Amino acid sequence: MASGYVKRIVIVGGGTAGWMAAACLSKILGRDLYEIVLVESDEIGTVGVGEATIPQIHFFNKVLDINEDAFIRETNATIKLGIRFADWKTSGESYFHPFGSFGLDMDGVLFSHFWLRWVASGGDRDSAIFNVETLAAREGRFGRTPAGQRPDLPKVTYAFQFDASLYAAWLRRYAEDHGVRRIEGRIIRVEQHPESGFVTRLTTDRDDSIEGDFFIDCSGFRGLLIEQTLKAGYEDWSQWLPCDRAVAVPTEKPDGPIDPYTTATAREAGWQWHIPLQSRTGNGYVFCSEFISEDEATSKLLSRLDGKPLRDPKVLRFTAGHRKRMWHKNVLALGLASGFLEPLESTSIHLVQSGLAQLMTMFPRKGFSETITAQYNREMLAEYDNIKDFLIAHYHVTDRADTPFWRRNRAMDIPDSLKARLEIFRTSGQAAVQQAEMFREPSWFAVLMGQGFYPKDHHPVAEILPEEELSRRMAHIRRAVRQRVDGMPRHDEFIAAVARAKPV
Repeated sequence: MASGYVKRIVIVGGGTAGWMAAACLSKILGRDLYEIVLVESDEIGTVGVGEATIPQIHFFNKVLDINEDAFIRETNATIKLGIRFADWKTSGESYFHPFGSFGLDMDGVLFSHFWLRWVASGGDRDSAIFNVETLAAREGRFGRTPAGQRPDLPKVTYAFQFDASLYAAWLRRYAEDHGVRRIEGRIIRVEQHPESGFVTRLTTDRDDSIEGDFFIDCSGFRGLLIEQTLKAGYEDWSQWLPCDRAVAVPTEKPDGPIDPYTTATAREAGWQWHIPLQSRTGNGYVFCSEFISEDEATSKLLSRLDGKPLRDPKVLRFTAGHRKRMWHKNVLALGLASGFLEPLESTSIHLVQSGLAQLMTMFPRKGFSETITAQYNREMLAEYDNIKDFLIAHYHVTDRADTPFWRRNRAMDIPDSLKARLEIFRTSGQAAVQQAEMFREPSWFAVLMGQGFYPKDHHPVAEILPEEELSRRMAHIRRAVRQRVDGMPRHDEFIAAVARAKPV
C-alpha cells in the first residue's frame, strides 16, 4: 500500500468516458477536499459513435441532478424502448429485445413460464402483446409512466439515443462548473515512482507538468497509462466475438416518423446499426475482417443507407476483450482504455457508468490497497463476462448458415458458462441469472426465444392454475398492456413537445 492521502485526481482523455468521470467525481467528491484535472488534446479525435444507451443511464443522470427534458434537448436525443434484431435467427425474420418485463410474475414464478404453458395449449405465440415497450415500439409511441397510474397497468422502461459528442460537451460544462480544470495538450511523457511504479507526473507537448495522486485513464484503445505505461495486459475474446472492425457514418434524417428504438440488422460478415436521433441517423457496420475487407464493408454500408451521408465513413479497428487489470497501482481505466465489447446491446456507456459506481464504492482515502483494487477488478470482470456471454448468444444461437461468417459462429466452441446457461434454459425455461448480473431473465427470454431457442419445459408452478384462470389472467394482462400503449402519444409528438419545453 502506498502512503499519503489521495487529493489530486488526474483524468487522461476527454470524450464521453473522460467527461462522465469528471462530472461524476466533481459532483460526489466536491471541490473542497479534492482537485480534479482533465487533460485532453483537440488534436486527438474521439471514437464518438456510441449513441445508444440502456436504462441504467437514468441513475447516472439522477446522481448529477440532470433534468431529463433538458438532457433530451441538449443531446439531440430520442427515446429507446429496446432493440429490433432483424435477420439474426434467419434472413427475413426479426424480433424485439425490450427493456421492460413481460406480463406479470405470478405465485413467485416468472411470467415467461405461464406464457410457455399458455402457448403449449394453443395461446398466441406473439409475446409482444404482453410487453408494453415492444407494442409501443411497433406503433411508434412513447409516454412516461404517469404519476398516480393504476397499479395494474405496466410501467414503461426506456433509455435514450443521443449524440455522444453533444453529451460529452454538456458534461464538460457541468464538470467545469463544479470545479474541474481542463488542460489542453498531448501527453508526451509519463513519470513513475522508481520503487513502486506508481504514476506520479505527466508532461504535455505544451510543457505543462501535471502531478497527481490518482489517475483515471480515458485515453481510448491505446490505454496510455494502463497499458503503455503499466503493462496491465489484455484478455483477448476474439475467439468468441470475432468482429474486429466497424465503419460508421451519420446520415440526414429521412422523412417520416422517428423510431423509438435501435435496429441491429445481421449482415453477411457482422451486423449493421441504425440509430435515429432528432436531426440525423447514426449508421455503422460491425464486421469481421477475416470475411470481408474494409473497402467492401464500407461499400456495403453506403449502399444500404436510407439518407444522404453527412461525412465520409470512418473505420475503427478493435479487439474484443478487456484489460487484465482495469485498476492497477494508482491508475484506473474507463471506457475503451479498459476494454471493448461491440455495441450490439449498447453497453459501452453503461460500462463507464458501472466502473464509476464501483470506484465510488471503493474510493481510496489514503493510499492504495491491493485488496481493494483486486476486488474492483473482480467486480468489473464479472460485468464484462455477463455481457460477453449475452453477446455470444446472439451469434451462436441462430439458424443462419448462409455465409462463412455465420457458419463459423454456429460451430464455435462457446464458453462453459454460456453452455451451462443454454442447457438450463433448454431443459427448464430458466435463464439462471445471478443477482448481480445486468441482463435479467426478460432479456435472455427475449433474445433466446427471438432466435428460435425454445425450452422443452417450464416451471411446475405454472401448471397449478386451472386453464380457465390462466386464460383470464392472460387476458387481463393483455388488456392492461393495450390500455397503457393506447394512452401514449406518438414518439415524434413527445419529442416535439419536449423540444418546445412543454411538460409531457
